[in-house]
Amino acid sequence: MKVYSLSIHADYRCRHSGVCCTSDWDVPVELPIYRSLTDELASGRLRPAADDDAGPFMSEPNLPDDAAAMLARTRTGDCAFFHRDSGLCVVHRDLGEAAMPATCRHFPRVAVRDWRGTFITLSHYCPTAASMLFRDDVPLEIVEAPPAFPPADYEGLRVATDAWPPLLHPRMLMDVEGYGAWERHMVQRCAALECPPESVVATLNRDAKLLRQWKSGNGALPDAIASLPIAMVDSERSRTLDESLRLHGDVMAAIPDDLKPAADEAGLEAAYRDRVLSSWSDFRAPMNRFLAAKAFASWAAYQGNGVLTIVRGLEAALGLVRVEAARQCRDTDCQLDADLLREAFRAADFLLNHLAVGEDLARRWSLAERGTPSGNDV
Repeated sequence: MKVYSLSIHADYRCRHSGVCCTSDWDVPVELPIYRSLTDELASGRLRPAADDDAGPFMSEPNLPDDAAAMLARTRTGDCAFFHRDSGLCVVHRDLGEAAMPATCRHFPRVAVRDWRGTFITLSHYCPTAASMLFRDDVPLEIVEAPPAFPPADYEGLRVATDAWPPLLHPRMLMDVEGYGAWERHMVQRCAALECPPESVVATLNRDAKLLRQWKSGNGALPDAIASLPIAMVDSERSRTLDESLRLHGDVMAAIPDDLKPAADEAGLEAAYRDRVLSSWSDFRAPMNRFLAAKAFASWAAYQGNGVLTIVRGLEAALGLVRVEAARQCRDTDCQLDADLLREAFRAADFLLNHLAVGEDLARRWSLAERGTPSGNDV
């Protein structure tokens, strides 16, 4: 199948930051991988980085159906195969990428496979991916056959061939061509890198509401998308964190209790006002690239109830970046700069991509669909 990504992600490759190997995650090991790794361990061709008599694998109850074990972790949460001094996974180093468990091979990829092909965005919890939001050497667009992502069986959201396409609104489906046109339209709006991200979200909100008025007898849906107003909607940056904290609360509510971070909002409003606001407009381009990475390969398109659901997800992503930027500035007592914003992107995607349950997020964001094009509740 054809593979697509954003241009800013198309040449991604691991830079060995070690974040994925030190995040204290449960990583299942598929049976064929488990057998090959145990054979390599027995032959001496592979050795775990951590000396632990318990071994590099853990057997646990309720393993995933295709897993034979979980990767063991050290007391500090490092994977047993992570070599901290070099920052390398010894399985990757000594045996190659194909020898790694699927979770390790696919991180930080976030994929959707539907009738059109495979669409891959990245989780910016990965520091390398987060840094790619600041690049200015390529235009922001969707590209086919990205060199970093050759055709493969990528893990992610798989849309069955007989499944319905995404909803336009709760009472109407889009078609495949129409949704593809809407996805491209969202990325094109985000590509207005000089615009405030608030204007990008406000424009897409307007566009979604106009598009919801389309009816099947009014021509093709891609034509309706192409005829949306060219002008962007003016919208100023948020002066307070009130709405962002509400959106942050929605995301936190979608995180299982055993994974939910402790509440930590003290001093954020002051940090946002004193440390973030004056620098916020300096980072329009990376924030719009972040929004594009949420609009593209969107799980919410399939899990939610319409185009306004997707836009609410973009609004939530931007709100999380505001909150996390304030947290970074509060904790460092520094003005917002590129390094702190990169950490804010990472923290936002950790919540969105690795802690929150996607279906629960889509259910909350779908509340944006309560009004039908005729103004009636659904």
